[in-house]
Amino acid sequence: MDVDEFLGDASSFIWGPWLLIPLLLLTGLYLTLLLRGLQVRHFRLAFRLAFRKSDTEAEGDISHYQALSTALAATVGVGNIAGVATAIALGGPGAVLWMWFTGMVGMATKYSEAFLGVRFRRTDAAGEQGGGPMHYLRHGIKGPVGLILGGFFAVAGALAAFGIGNMTQANTVAANVEEEWGLDPVITGVIITVFAGAVILGGIKSIGRFTSAFVPVMIVLYIVGAAAVLAFNIDEIPAALGTIFTDAFTGTAATGGFVGAGVAAAIQYGVARGIFSNESGLGTGGIAAAAAKTSHPVRQALVSMTQTFIDTLVVVSFTALTIVITGVWKDAGEDEAASFTARAFDEGLPGDWASVIVTLSVIFFAFSTLLGWSYYGDRCVEFLFGRKAVLPYRIIFIIIIYVGATTTLTTVWTFSDVMNGLMALPNLIGLLILSPLIYRETRDYFRDRPKEEPASETVAK
Repeated sequence: MDVDEFLGDASSFIWGPWLLIPLLLLTGLYLTLLLRGLQVRHFRLAFRLAFRKSDTEAEGDISHYQALSTALAATVGVGNIAGVATAIALGGPGAVLWMWFTGMVGMATKYSEAFLGVRFRRTDAAGEQGGGPMHYLRHGIKGPVGLILGGFFAVAGALAAFGIGNMTQANTVAANVEEEWGLDPVITGVIITVFAGAVILGGIKSIGRFTSAFVPVMIVLYIVGAAAVLAFNIDEIPAALGTIFTDAFTGTAATGGFVGAGVAAAIQYGVARGIFSNESGLGTGGIAAAAAKTSHPVRQALVSMTQTFIDTLVVVSFTALTIVITGVWKDAGEDEAASFTARAFDEGLPGDWASVIVTLSVIFFAFSTLLGWSYYGDRCVEFLFGRKAVLPYRIIFIIIIYVGATTTLTTVWTFSDVMNGLMALPNLIGLLILSPLIYRETRDYFRDRPKEEPASETVAK
């Protein structure tokens, strides 16, 4: 058995219908019930906190909003464009409803990860905050089990950052730019490497400042383009929504190049791609949350759960509706799924500039993912080897960006899937073991909140 075959089998097992997908979904459902639908009950408060001025006297490196934008930078990526298209290609329009459902329960998972990330964070030798699954597994679960789980997550996270957070992103940008504008991948690789390096070498404060300005522009650009497609096809929106809801429970009949899909396929691919899109359950949101200046873990956890809402229930929705409304999913087979979004923009908008919007979105989404995952990786390395290993890791990470942009990738994609799965497994175990702590401290916070959170807090600038 060669390496590609081994990784393929490992990925199919880890992300198959009997391991991670049900575990991720059931964990989200359990946490939603345990926290009594916190993501709905405190939705407005969560968004208000995201844009309020952070607790200046509290420990932390960046503001609530900068921590959110860093997590969004890593999460809102090419999966929001190609991943949604693949879900529809394999599971039909009904898969979209299951992506939405995954996003809703995933908000409770993201909340829990962020809560624990802040609750068990530590200050490293350079004075920066370090948190995330490796810390709450190590310090929240006593004995050798916590140490093993924390170390396991950190190794998988440090390696995964080179795959899904680095080489695949750079490669996607280089391929799209070459196709759209004919630019040599070598040139694209140099440009991405230089710009990303300038931000990454500055650490979390540099990343936070950049993403807080860059991420909103990136998301708005894409949403405006998708909204224009919907506006030009506004009469088709009710029918598209109807198709999504009915096909989620009845399956999708074969039509055009689409071979048809049953309800099981809609659920499987909707849940799988929803999780890939928002990363709820992987634990990465807890790493970014731990850097925030906050007086209580609940405050940043509320802010962090809005990341899943923005990613899956906003950005993914716009992508999905453009694909379903324009009907491009009917006319192409599975192998052409990656081009669905670009075709939807081309068919839904007049003129020749639609493909430019998609290409620019791919560039922005992939670049932001590079920044967010570089931070996740260096926090994992700091946990494993100490502060002295952080700078060498950042330098290697930057060099690998160029390699990814100029190399044909095959094994890397599958390797990334396996590493992501190996991150999720110990993290989900930790969330379940520590769920009583999450419940108790969340309950206590909201019981005492009127005394410690005055209404006069100012808006973040």
